[in-house]
Amino acid sequence: MHRFGIVLSVVAACTASEHRVGPARSEPAAAATRPPAPVASVVEAEAPAEARREMVDVRTEWCVDGVRGLDEDACYVPGKPGDRTLLVYLHGIVPPERESPQKTTVEGVVREAAERAGITALIPRGHQGLGPTFARSWWAWPTAPDAHTRTVDGLVARWSTLKKKLEAQSGAPFTRTYLAGSSNGAYFLAALALRGDCDRLGFPVDGYAAISGGAPGGLAVQAGRTRRPVYVGYGLYDAESPGGAKALALTFESAHWPVKRAPHPLGHGAHAVYLDEALAFFDVSLR
Repeated sequence: MHRFGIVLSVVAACTASEHRVGPARSEPAAAATRPPAPVASVVEAEAPAEARREMVDVRTEWCVDGVRGLDEDACYVPGKPGDRTLLVYLHGIVPPERESPQKTTVEGVVREAAERAGITALIPRGHQGLGPTFARSWWAWPTAPDAHTRTVDGLVARWSTLKKKLEAQSGAPFTRTYLAGSSNGAYFLAALALRGDCDRLGFPVDGYAAISGGAPGGLAVQAGRTRRPVYVGYGLYDAESPGGAKALALTFESAHWPVKRAPHPLGHGAHAVYLDEALAFFDVSLR
């Protein structure tokens, strides 16, 4: 069966299935979460009067302290007034519990990086039933070919809806959109980038960042695509990701796309240094 990624064994509790591409890894543990944020509507006082909009904070168990709820299945970090850059971040597999160290890690990392850069960040939630056998109830992204084909249109359409909601709140469209993901999210991102799914579905992406995951899985870059910068970050102490990440970088390099390989002395999962580097690389590459 043709597959997007190489099958990797990633956790002791999980035996890899021949139908799954990429590792079924969750993000590493982090500090405890807080209860869901209360419902609030806040006017950004620092924004110019003509551009002010109500920035909502929806009550949802998906969002942890420091990030706002845009909808039941999406969190966001508002950018600085005047900045029109959006980062969409795809998490690794996350358990369904309200308080999850995996969720805290990802959302905290995205918040830190987005606030340093002054950009807007969106953290949509994946679907249940797409993860490995031991974690079917966990939130995840599709990595098997049949699951990708079955769900990709709806997932990208949902991101487009959330993007428009953020644009309506802030009063102007985004001029650049970046897509990043770690672990399970990076494998889904790799398939999206190679196939050109986001462009095909009307959600154009200006830069891709695959973190602690991602592999070509036999796919090549579709011919005729507009070349966009691709950041590939991985940990030197991550036992599973480096091989696939290097192959992914080589695939895009062979197609003459701008690529930055970024190994770090880290383990598996999301880390703010990857996003800091990716955003700087995108900025330089797109000048």
